[in-house]
Amino acid sequence: MVQAKNRPQGLKSIKPGQKSKTTVGTVDSRILEYTAGADPRLDLALTVDDCVGTAAHAVMLSRMPVTPPVLTRAEAGKIIRELRKIIAEANRHAFKISTRDQDVHLAVERRLTAALGDIGRKVHTARSRNDQVAVDLRLYARRQLLFAMEETAKLSEVLVKFAKKNRSTPMPGRTHMRPAMPGSVGLWASSYTEGLLDDCALLDAAYNLNNACPLGAAAGYGVTLPIDRKLTSRLLGFKRPIHNVLHAINARGKTESVVLFALGQVMLTLSRLAADLIVFSAPEFGYFTIPAEYCTGSSIMPQKQNPDVLELVRAKAARVFSSAMMVGEITRGLPGGYNRDLQETKAPLMEGISETRATLRILPALITALKVNRSALLNGFDAEIFAADNALDLVRSGVPFRTAYDKVKAKIGTTASCDPAASVGRKTHLGAPAGLDFGMLENRAKSVATFAGQERKRYCHAVSNLLGTTYSEKG
Repeated sequence: MVQAKNRPQGLKSIKPGQKSKTTVGTVDSRILEYTAGADPRLDLALTVDDCVGTAAHAVMLSRMPVTPPVLTRAEAGKIIRELRKIIAEANRHAFKISTRDQDVHLAVERRLTAALGDIGRKVHTARSRNDQVAVDLRLYARRQLLFAMEETAKLSEVLVKFAKKNRSTPMPGRTHMRPAMPGSVGLWASSYTEGLLDDCALLDAAYNLNNACPLGAAAGYGVTLPIDRKLTSRLLGFKRPIHNVLHAINARGKTESVVLFALGQVMLTLSRLAADLIVFSAPEFGYFTIPAEYCTGSSIMPQKQNPDVLELVRAKAARVFSSAMMVGEITRGLPGGYNRDLQETKAPLMEGISETRATLRILPALITALKVNRSALLNGFDAEIFAADNALDLVRSGVPFRTAYDKVKAKIGTTASCDPAASVGRKTHLGAPAGLDFGMLENRAKSVATFAGQERKRYCHAVSNLLGTTYSEKG
């Protein structure tokens, strides 16, 4: 007999009344599984960040001016050495987080306690999982935003190279998807270059907002020990600590939504680029040819080569926007202070980052391989597309523009076509087809990549000093 199982995915068969013992108490096993949710899986991506944050907290505790010390310098060193082992396991995908752990924070603490006894039990002094997860997510988002900036800069460089190569190739300009005025492939491609570089300004704004340390806020109301929040912020390479401890907790969710909104703008640009390529590579247009290796086939129609990659870019853009909206909707009605609702903002943050970066990585090769069909582009020009040019030619002879407009409009359908290349070549003012500053775009892209690289180098240097070993990051 074949039977379909109706149990929701991820839920185990747990008997009513079964209990599970955790670091923070004993709870009904069904409640534990429901409240842990996806955290044991999602938090694997935060393991290194949690270890780095814990190392900074341990160093700070060891320097705190209290007698007896909460942690000695030697004990902090033992904690950091154990954290390095966990980081190595995480990098080998060998570190595990169980449902009983609930999350990465208690999993790391469990490991430290198992290895170091009471030294491990001290590490959570003056810290809550509230500020712990907040710093983990900011470390994670900081790293991912820098990668996204570099990948956006790389795609921008590919697009501007494509634009330069085809700077003089005429291309029918369209409004309302109807022929409008003569343009060029260089104008079209570099418009998306500049769009992506503008999006980088939003990524930078999100990066700067995110680049503040919440560690030391504890549950959002401070602690009675003389902790040094500036020290932990500096050890972790943050620009500054978040001043108000309650705001440090309340900012969770809002910061993530800003990050996702910035990524969403990148995806918005890429979605419109994808939409153009889908249309302009269709047989009815034929302006561009997407190589077969970047298309997929049909299970029934042998002739099909479908632009699935580009179609998925559009869909993934919607998903990233939905992720930003989801985080905003989860947080908008919450009262101040930590609420467990915030756990549900983690998955959309990670998904939005993942989808954006995957898109940024797949498109450069496709753009590089794109074939421009000059004959099809020229066939897209008819006499009417030069109407605005003809009106402006009359203006040159002293005719008022509206009079010139009316004269040209009265002759629509009777005038001869013009030379598309000549028309494009006449538009020499700033930003027009023959007045494009490709060097400026190249310099902007390099500036973005340089900033991201320098920030990563600065952060890796801080973490290397903290951990006492070379720390690096790979995308």
